[in-house]
Amino acid sequence: MKTFGASKEFLMGDEIQWETVGAGVQRKIMGYDDKIMLVDVNFAEGGVGTMHEHYHSQVTYVVSGEFELTIGDKTKLMKAGDAFYIPPHVMHGAICKKAGKLIDVFSPIREDFMQ
Repeated sequence: MKTFGASKEFLMGDEIQWETVGAGVQRKIMGYDDKIMLVDVNFAEGGVGTMHEHYHSQVTYVVSGEFELTIGDKTKLMKAGDAFYIPPHVMHGAICKKAGKLIDVFSPIREDFMQ
């Protein structure tokens, strides 16, 4: 596994550029080392996090909006204040029903986000 070091200790959100990762979906990598990564993700209404899987553990907090979230064979409507856990290698995806923000935590780091 390639090592990426660590982010700065203090990261100012206004100084980090948004990266467009799909129609209606943008993200900012907020902090990381080789073991953990925090990502801020904004969704416009109708934005889609396409179904995918990865070997990382993921925990996500719903800051705002509403999301139809599928993890494996289960689908639930998630809203502000909710959270979810995605085990490694489980298919998952989201459809944004009301514009909103998610905070993703991955372990280990998502190397593919650093390309």
